Amino acid sequence: MRELTVWKQQEIDKLRRDMDRLFRRFRKELGIPRSLIEVAELCSIDWSETENTLMVKAEFPGIKPEDIEISLTEDTLTLKGETGEEIVETAEGYRKIQTRSRTFSRTVSLPCRVLTEDVKATFKNDLLQIVLPKCKPKKPRSVKIDIA
Repeated sequence: MRELTVWKQQEIDKLRRDMDRLFRRFRKELGIPRSLIEVAELCSIDWSETENTLMVKAEFPGIKPEDIEISLTEDTLTLKGETGEEIVETAEGYRKIQTRSRTFSRTVSLPCRVLTEDVKATFKNDLLQIVLPKCKPKKPRSVKIDIA
């Protein structure tokens, strides 16, 4: 039975290599830059948490900060954007202009409520960093009840 498992894995590996080769060829023939493909797939988000804040880091290679939209509720964060490029090809007798645009969106639920008014975002070297201050947990309210 072990031989069957090895054979299946070999076939899956071969299929993966063939698919990767096909996508590389497709991307090259259409002139699609790799950075646009990576952004179109899904922006990766890294989280870290301290006692008082959540820190979100997302990398957007080749994207300008004005092309990214951040929206927030007390418990949901959404990152949206659009990238575009214009490719001009000029040869004898013709000029070809191609415009490509890609949109991306990622919405995540936050692990706790945050103070939306105090959120700060910075963008440097293709890295978006968002600092989200946590809401203070409400203290349970105690009420004395008289027995009648």
